[in-house]
Amino acid sequence: MKLYYAPQACSLAPHIVLRELDLPFELVRVDNSTKQTVSGENFLTINPKGYVAALQLANGDVLTEGPAILQYLADLRPEANLAPANGVFERVRLQEWLNFVSTEIHGGLGWLFNSQFPGDVKALIKEKLFKRFVVLSQTLEGQDYLLAGGFSIADAYLFTVLRWARLFAIDLDDWPALARFQARVDQRPSVKAALAAELV
Repeated sequence: MKLYYAPQACSLAPHIVLRELDLPFELVRVDNSTKQTVSGENFLTINPKGYVAALQLANGDVLTEGPAILQYLADLRPEANLAPANGVFERVRLQEWLNFVSTEIHGGLGWLFNSQFPGDVKALIKEKLFKRFVVLSQTLEGQDYLLAGGFSIADAYLFTVLRWARLFAIDLDDWPALARFQARVDQRPSVKAALAAELV
């Protein structure tokens, strides 16, 4: 498998999961501004959407969209328990969290990267985002991870996008449960290895 990634991007989440599962893979860095890989390949031929993450399988098929990639990877090694089995209610709970992180946290923080938004618009985005942080905190005050069963692909995703908070002068210490969550996940060997590989 090949994981197309860019530093500081959401592709860190599947990168962490690949290492959690000890799956063989190749990292291919993409320049987000030029849409070229380090070898000069046009990334748009891999993913016409133009953004990472993209996971190219051995048969040439390409998966895009973080939550889909994460679930695919978790199902390759179900014994690792990074996702509940298909057909059980906890799998639906996982999908609930993946959607929440994707739309509310990833989406909210993602808008703040837009330099065309004036300060008052960004303030409104942050106000909504902070309400979502409260929802996360309510869960993480009572358990270490989003699912009661332990670390999952949803946690890898949340950790990845919450790392962007500091880029916008958002101090996660204002939500102690989130700060503790970030510190906890940051200590996982898979996370340390992924960050070191991406030289972030």
